[in-house]
Amino acid sequence: MIGTLLVANRGEIAARIFRTCDRLGIATAAVATPQDAGAFHTRQAKRTYEVGSYLDASALVEAAKAAGAHAVHPGYGFLAESADFAAAVDNAGIGWIGPPPVALRLAGDKIEAGRAAQRAGIPTVPTGTAEEIGFPLMVKAAAGGGGRGLRIVRDRADLGAALAAARREAKVAFGDDRVYCEQLIEAARHVEVQLLADRHGQVLALRERDCSIQRRHQKIIEESPSPAVNEHLREQLAVYAASLARAIGYQSAGTAEFLIAADGRASFLELNARIQVEHPVTELLYGLDLIEWQLRIAAGETLQINSTPRGHAVEARLYAEHPLTFLPQGGRITALQLPTGIRADFGVESGDEIPLAYDPMIAKLIAHGESRGAALEQLSTALEETSVDGVTTNLPFLRWALGHPLVKAGAATTSFLDEHPPLSRRYAVPRGWRGRFRLSTGPDQGAPSRRPAPTVERTRSRAPVVDGEATVCAPMPGSVVRVLAKAGAQVTACEPLVILEAMKMETPVAAPYAAQVRDIHVAEGDQVASEQALVTLEP
Repeated sequence: MIGTLLVANRGEIAARIFRTCDRLGIATAAVATPQDAGAFHTRQAKRTYEVGSYLDASALVEAAKAAGAHAVHPGYGFLAESADFAAAVDNAGIGWIGPPPVALRLAGDKIEAGRAAQRAGIPTVPTGTAEEIGFPLMVKAAAGGGGRGLRIVRDRADLGAALAAARREAKVAFGDDRVYCEQLIEAARHVEVQLLADRHGQVLALRERDCSIQRRHQKIIEESPSPAVNEHLREQLAVYAASLARAIGYQSAGTAEFLIAADGRASFLELNARIQVEHPVTELLYGLDLIEWQLRIAAGETLQINSTPRGHAVEARLYAEHPLTFLPQGGRITALQLPTGIRADFGVESGDEIPLAYDPMIAKLIAHGESRGAALEQLSTALEETSVDGVTTNLPFLRWALGHPLVKAGAATTSFLDEHPPLSRRYAVPRGWRGRFRLSTGPDQGAPSRRPAPTVERTRSRAPVVDGEATVCAPMPGSVVRVLAKAGAQVTACEPLVILEAMKMETPVAAPYAAQVRDIHVAEGDQVASEQALVTLEP
């Protein structure tokens, strides 16, 4: 096995990898930027090396050399799917914990991955130009994921602005501004298959995870097995995932993602060539350690997993973010109480700062039970036992979501938060069904709210009126990417005034009503604090 491992990442995933290394007797080394000096993950490693950026591949390779590392694990995000980074590590004579560069290059390009899936006979979500696909559609970054560089477009008039915003966001997040258009499949189930593949041609497709409950196009609650997948579809998805892995010479852990339409048709979405945030769901289901198997595969071992899935597992992600708008929140955690009795993977402790430059995850809470109902009950109880002081979190949202009748019934789709805004009334699940996933409400049931959920794309800043004027303020700390408003101009309700960027995602701040722009208080490139004045309006 490996003598010393450098983890080229931060936060929860770095600490998670260090725990496996400690159990296996592998020495560990961390990296940290000056802003992250003394962060939780650095306190879990034997040594820490400073880097200017977690995206600086050359600095990370130099840190690995300085640590005398035998291998580098990239975790998830950042450079985990970078073929260039993997090649740089290989060229330095250091082991790479992940797929080979050629597989990373193909899987990391969503356009090429889709073509590879088509060649393997796997149905895919239609892509092409806006004219070929029609509306509504999604603009997506060709590289990377995590909801960054993604925009939903329902009208042709909005296409230009969506393309420009997606390109900017993708460039910041992935260093690659290529985008493409994909057909929008609404009210679908987002299901993914966990893969493991060794250097000897063996590929193992583990039971699927359901990741349909999402905000900001990012997963927030995951479970396995999926309540929407029957045995026939389960076998079909496993065959699709394994076929694609073999076709591209995949190695290590990875995830093939699919959308299941309301009529039950499954379409390949993308291949995430790394460990996933939600991997503990599969670990609890099978009783194995996926990080350990990544290390064993990199060391040349043959896959030898004989465990079978048991029961049901579900995960909820606890973030420092507003429970209604999902906007990231910074600050210092003054007290943190995580539940006992279930698994908790965390990346901070009481007294730690949540920096707005990085992902605001606090912890992942994962429950396992003999049945789906038992697992959900365990997680709901654990969320009631959880408390965080000092920063705003999504804990109220998670408690609300786990108690929602639609979630309990296993019927939530990717449209869940569009149909049921966060913390809204919990409509009972009617008996009647229409199609595979959609609900049909009875005459005395009342129709579910169709008011759009207050996602980042729809967020409007509060604008208190004083003496006939309204000051639009920043809903969160961040940097000003663009100033769209012009002094003296008339603006309409919901018209974007300023675009802020935080955690590599853009947030348009819009006018709350039709008005005239009186003053603009910021310029592009400015750093702003939460509640800082951006634009003053007058009726």
